[in-house]
Amino acid sequence: MTLQIVSIDLDLARRVLEGAEREAARRSVALAVTVTDPAGAIVAAGRMDGANDVAFQLAHDKAFTAAAFGAPSHAWAEATAPGGADWGMAGSARGRILVLPGGVPLRLGGALIGALGVSGAAPVVDLACAEAGARVLEDN
Repeated sequence: MTLQIVSIDLDLARRVLEGAEREAARRSVALAVTVTDPAGAIVAAGRMDGANDVAFQLAHDKAFTAAAFGAPSHAWAEATAPGGADWGMAGSARGRILVLPGGVPLRLGGALIGALGVSGAAPVVDLACAEAGARVLEDN
């Protein structure tokens, strides 16, 4: 049996990134946006003019988290809080697990092809921009 891992390509990653940036511009916010492959490695990334420097690393960590678990980054917030079933997990993977809104898995034909992380605005705005970027896949 051969296992084939499908990964987002650069062209599609750029379109996803641009979708998130369009939503950010519509909301008049400056964000950092990172698109990763299923292993969490960067395929495409950008930091909009005016975005905070630390936002880039946070965006990557949100994407890494979404890729690692195949679920939105914030899905783990309750479980990783003190007393939660997965308490302490947020400190694993060398501190790269980030359970804040703004990381979403990217799926095509049901397969996880990567993840998108967005950071630099309020959590609800980061998430909305990430979801807008992910919607680009619906047109593919």
